Amino acid sequence: MSDSDAVVTSERRIPRRPLILGACMAASFMAAVEATIMATAMPAVANSLGGFGLFAWVFSAYMLGQAATIPLYGRLADMYGRRRIFFAGVFIFLLGSTLCGFSRSMLQLVIFRAIQGLGAGGVQPIANTIVGDIYTPVERARVQGMLSGVFGVSAILGPSLGAFIVQYGDWPVVFWMNIPIGAAAIAMIALFLPEEIGTRSRHVDYLGSVLLMVTTAALMLLLIEGAEFDRSTLTIATAILLTGGVALVLHERRIAEPMLPLELWRNRVIAGSGIGSLITGILMMGVTAYLPTCVQGVMGRGANVTAVILALMSVVWVLGSTTAGLWLPRSTYRGIATSGAVALMAGAAMLIAMTPASGPVWAAAGAVLIGAGMGFCNTTFMVSVQTSVAWHQRGAATSSTMFLRFLGQSLGAAAFGAVLNFSLFREVSEASRPLDLVMRPSARDALSQGDLAPLIDAVSSSMRHAYVLTGTMALLALLVALSYPAKLGPANQRRLN
Repeated sequence: MSDSDAVVTSERRIPRRPLILGACMAASFMAAVEATIMATAMPAVANSLGGFGLFAWVFSAYMLGQAATIPLYGRLADMYGRRRIFFAGVFIFLLGSTLCGFSRSMLQLVIFRAIQGLGAGGVQPIANTIVGDIYTPVERARVQGMLSGVFGVSAILGPSLGAFIVQYGDWPVVFWMNIPIGAAAIAMIALFLPEEIGTRSRHVDYLGSVLLMVTTAALMLLLIEGAEFDRSTLTIATAILLTGGVALVLHERRIAEPMLPLELWRNRVIAGSGIGSLITGILMMGVTAYLPTCVQGVMGRGANVTAVILALMSVVWVLGSTTAGLWLPRSTYRGIATSGAVALMAGAAMLIAMTPASGPVWAAAGAVLIGAGMGFCNTTFMVSVQTSVAWHQRGAATSSTMFLRFLGQSLGAAAFGAVLNFSLFREVSEASRPLDLVMRPSARDALSQGDLAPLIDAVSSSMRHAYVLTGTMALLALLVALSYPAKLGPANQRRLN
C-alpha cells in the first residue's frame, strides 16, 4: 500500500466533522493564546519566582521549542498518521503546562516552558492538517478561514485573560487552564476521527530530524537572542546554523524518505504560499510590536488606546479570514490574495503617512486594513497549500507553511528593531534612550516642551522608516499573489486524497 492511499479518513466517511473541527480549533486556541496571555501575566510570575535576569527566556524558550519541532511533527504525521502525532504534541504541551504551574524558580519555569514549546510545535500544524484532510477543497476554504480566525481571537482574549487571572486568581492557573482544553481535544479526536494507516515499513530519517532541529534552533536563537550575544557566542551559533543547514540539504537530497521533502518546493503554488507566509509574518510584527510605540510614544496616548486599536485589528483579521473562506470557493487564489495584498498596501501607506497630529483614529484605520489583508492572505496561503498536495505530504506542507510564518515573525521583530534603532541613532545620537524618554509617562512629563518636541519628531521619523519596510513587505505580498495561476481556485484545483 502506498502512502497516498494509506489513509482512510475522508469527508464522506466522517459524520461528525463539526466536532473534530471544534477539537482542532480548541487545541489551536490553547497553543496560540499561550504566547499572548503571558504578556500580562509575566510580571506577576517574575515577582513570585524572582530571577528577573531570565525574564526574556521564558518567552524565548517556548518559541525555540515550538519552532524547532514544527517541521518535524508535520513529516511524522505524514508517516504515522495525524491522530498519534497530534496526541503526542498535545500531551507534551500539557505536561509542560502542568510543570510550569509547579515552578519554584525562574530557571525551572524556563525549562518547563521549553517542554511546553516542544509540544506546541505539534498542536497547531497537525490541527490544521486534520482539518485539511476531512474537508473537500471547496469546504476547506471556509473552515480554514474559521481556523485562521483563532489567532485573532487569541490575540484579543490573551492579554485580558492573563490580567484577569493574575488579579483574581493565582498565576499557575495561566498554565493549568490548558489541561481541560487539551484533554477535551484529545478525547474528541480519539472518538470521532477514524484513521487507518498502511502497514508497510517506514524509515524514520533520524539524522535529518536531528539536523533539522539543530539548524532551526540555531536560526531562531540568533533571531531571538542574537543581539545579546558576545562575539564568540555569536560566531559559534552562526557556525552551527551554516554547517547544519548545508549538511541538512545535502543529506535530504540523497535519501528516499527525507524528513524535509525538498520536492515540495518545486510546486509553484506551495513555493509562492510559503514565501507569502514568510512575508506576512514579517509584516505583522511591524504592526503588532511597533504600532504601540507610535501611539503611545509619538501621539502621547495611553496603553488603553493601543489595546483598543490592536483589538480592532484582531477582530477585522477574524472577519477577513472568515470572508476569504466564504469567497474562495467562488473565486481564485490570485483574486483573494491580491485583494488581501492591496489592503495590506493601503494600511501600510496610512502608517507611512502617519504623523504625531494624525491621531489614534488614523492609526486604527491603518491597523484595520492590515488586519483585513492578513485575514485574506493567510487563509489563501493555507488553503492553496493543502489543496496542492496528497495526503502523504499534507502534514509536511502545512507545517512548513506555518513554520515560515513563525520564522517571518521572528525575522520581522529583528528587522524592524534594527531599522528603528539605526534611525533613532541617526536622528538623536546625543540621546541615549529616546524611546524610553517618550514612552515612560514620568520621564515624558519631566521634559520641557522644547526638549520633548525634537524627541517626538525623531521617533516619528524613525517609525516612518520602519513602516516603509512594512510597505515593502506588502508590495512583495502583492507580487506573490499575482504569481498564482490566473484561474486556479479550490473549486477547479485537481482533487488529491
